[in-house]
Amino acid sequence: MTRIKYILFALLAMTGIRMAAQDNVIDEVIWIVGDEAILRSEVEEERLRAEYEGQEIKGDPYCVIPEQIAIQKLFLHQAELDSISVNESTVSHQVDMRINYYISQIGSKEKMEEYFRKTTSEIREEMMTAIRNQMIIQQMQSKLTENIKSTPAEIRRFYKSIPLDSLPMMPAQVEVQIISFEPIVPTEEIERIKSQLREYTERITSGKSQFSMLARMYSEDTESAKRGGELGFVGRGQLVTEFADAAFALNDPKKVSRIVKTEYGYHIIQLIEKRGDRINCRHILLRPHVSEDDKTRSLQRLDSIKLEIDSNRLDFNKAVVRFSQDKSTVMNNGVMINPQTGSSSFEYKDLPPEIAKLVYNLQEGEISAPFVMMDETKNREVCAIVRVKRKTDIHRANLEDDFQMIRQMLEQKLSREYIQHWIEQKQQSTFIQIDPKWSGCDFQYPGWIHE
Repeated sequence: MTRIKYILFALLAMTGIRMAAQDNVIDEVIWIVGDEAILRSEVEEERLRAEYEGQEIKGDPYCVIPEQIAIQKLFLHQAELDSISVNESTVSHQVDMRINYYISQIGSKEKMEEYFRKTTSEIREEMMTAIRNQMIIQQMQSKLTENIKSTPAEIRRFYKSIPLDSLPMMPAQVEVQIISFEPIVPTEEIERIKSQLREYTERITSGKSQFSMLARMYSEDTESAKRGGELGFVGRGQLVTEFADAAFALNDPKKVSRIVKTEYGYHIIQLIEKRGDRINCRHILLRPHVSEDDKTRSLQRLDSIKLEIDSNRLDFNKAVVRFSQDKSTVMNNGVMINPQTGSSSFEYKDLPPEIAKLVYNLQEGEISAPFVMMDETKNREVCAIVRVKRKTDIHRANLEDDFQMIRQMLEQKLSREYIQHWIEQKQQSTFIQIDPKWSGCDFQYPGWIHE
């Protein structure tokens, strides 16, 4: 299979859409859990998904997979009893993102429908159910384990219970503070961008050009540009405030918005459709281009700030508040947060490469020389200095350096044990019937077959 077909098949199976290959399967009910049936076709779908993704199934797939589906149904049933629901706008947003991804990979909505042998509405409906269930199960599990907390004494006992050679080796890590800001863009460059957007607006409103064509050709939001600038259905909270205000104020799909400035650059927007509290629109984004002279001036400014800090005339934390434009760190004394772990500790490989290269050779408390780096969230260059707040070398996990990680290990263990006990209890109180041809299994939870 081509790479695209491989990706699509994996995503397809994950979201529960049945491939045409399943059309000839003679379906049958193989399990009943409460008042929910498990079909042979469901098991086949999951087996094929695992096969195409290269995912190892430990044991007979015709035993392992039905049990996994049955466990999901236990969670869904309990969620219904507990009146757990999910935000339908969030579900719709996830579905829109996946459908837009399919279209971008296959080429068009029509080709997507041909590939899946289903209409877009059928694809959407099946995705909605699968993603909704996935989110409900996650919420149910979170609710069951939300009160699992560990005390410092319990964490210490847990740590002491782990044999020394079983404690994980912790990689070298670093905590970093950052001051960053964008180079000042000359007024002339901003006016050039606005003039270009005004020209696009005139071409669209006069009928000389289509918005989607100009977006494909000129928009610097490269992902949406592939779709003619289309964003897909989103809620107000998923957009930056300035963009949301302008987009939701539009009522006529033939009109183009005023020029809108956001942290990402300058936009013009065209309405496609409103659906309740969600909107689908197109936009064209242009970013001011920064010259080397502009960058040099910003680096010189940062060099002066660093000199003030090094000479103890300015505290680094106060400098963050006064000068940094990095919204994600400015309220935290500039401390960067690792998006993968939620903590302030980074392995060097998880830092932006420009920062990792600099802090590797710095000691605790030292500040780097000013440098230019790419802000991935805004896709533009910023100038920055960084300070090493804390460093740890490769070591075996210990309470002093890795207390939060050990707490997490304990609470994950307690959560797994609680969920296992909950499943065993639910087995005893739930009506379960398994087709004899599917019951001769060594299940992870033997309680499926009631004596």
